[in-house]
Amino acid sequence: MKKFAYIGCLGFLAVITTEFGIIGILPQVADHYEITIDKAGYLLSAFALVIALSGPFMTLLASGFDRKKVMLTAIFIFMITGIVSSFSPPYWLLMLVRILPAFLQPVYIATALAVAVSHADKKRENELMSIVFSGVAIAMVTTVPFATWLASLWSWEYSFIVQAVVSIVALTSIYFVLPPMPVKEKKSYRSQLKILKQPTFIVSTAMNFFMITAWFSTYSYFAEYLNKAKGMDAAMVSYMLFLFGIIGVFANWIAGKMLNRSVAKTTAFFLSGTILVPILLYISDGNNLATIVVIGIWGFLYSPSFLNASTYMISSVPDSLEFGNSLATSFGNLGVTLGTTIGGWIIITKGVSYNPWVGIVFGVLAFVMIGLRSFLEQSERKSFSD
Repeated sequence: MKKFAYIGCLGFLAVITTEFGIIGILPQVADHYEITIDKAGYLLSAFALVIALSGPFMTLLASGFDRKKVMLTAIFIFMITGIVSSFSPPYWLLMLVRILPAFLQPVYIATALAVAVSHADKKRENELMSIVFSGVAIAMVTTVPFATWLASLWSWEYSFIVQAVVSIVALTSIYFVLPPMPVKEKKSYRSQLKILKQPTFIVSTAMNFFMITAWFSTYSYFAEYLNKAKGMDAAMVSYMLFLFGIIGVFANWIAGKMLNRSVAKTTAFFLSGTILVPILLYISDGNNLATIVVIGIWGFLYSPSFLNASTYMISSVPDSLEFGNSLATSFGNLGVTLGTTIGGWIIITKGVSYNPWVGIVFGVLAFVMIGLRSFLEQSERKSFSD
């Protein structure tokens, strides 16, 4: 049912607003706490690292519980994070409340996707998953730039108020619209863990990791990059986030349709942005109009990255949707952590204008993984036919 997919999308909107809403206000947070921009970036990278390390285990533990209750619990924790953060607590407490919802983020995503496709025809699964994942792009066009804009008008704390409000709306919708969804047959841990032995799944996981690392080496410092390398002020950055997001909503819809035709080709098409965008950003130099066009291209090619990564991984293990998704989320966030960490180091040692070039290195590695999986699948088919 599409209704379930849209509810999942709304919760995803709350999740992404909390995780990535910090991106547009990192410079203000750094100034407030009198820390360097790379240390402020820990608020993003630590969140992502917790997801990466705990995601699969938390998803396995939650796999036997009523899916509605799991989704409600996860979004409730996100709401608490937004409320506490809006009071500008000490840095250690801000970090703590940022980390807490990270334990349940992959659980929410895996559960929301499972709910979305629970009554669907196999042919429509990718389309319904794209609706859930469109929460990422919608956040980029609505809540994230709006929160950044409010922060530019008043103070960065307003960004967290937006996060709390979105979480409250999502919590209310899940509670009143979703029916109870108990798990009728819980899969054994052994049956779910067996996918870790499959070479194509391992290679697909590596592709996900390298692709997300490539994107986030620059995207994590979107505001800092546009401010220092392109000379844009905080208000202009919020407009760029809006442009980035509105194109991303369209990109997710397109990607959902393309994935139904070919998962590998669609993933490769959008992955090409990790190589193309850094070159275009360099060529645009100080020309504002050219930079705006490049940001539009960047938003189009980046936005379906999590959808593509999850679908690409799940396509190698179609019978392990929830656990496969949790691993996709975990390794994607491990990529967020590495990309943010390397990006911060580049800013401190070289300058933010060098960040996009990191993306090319990891983008090439991701392409190598796509090629390796294709080779493995051809070898499997050949040995099977023999």
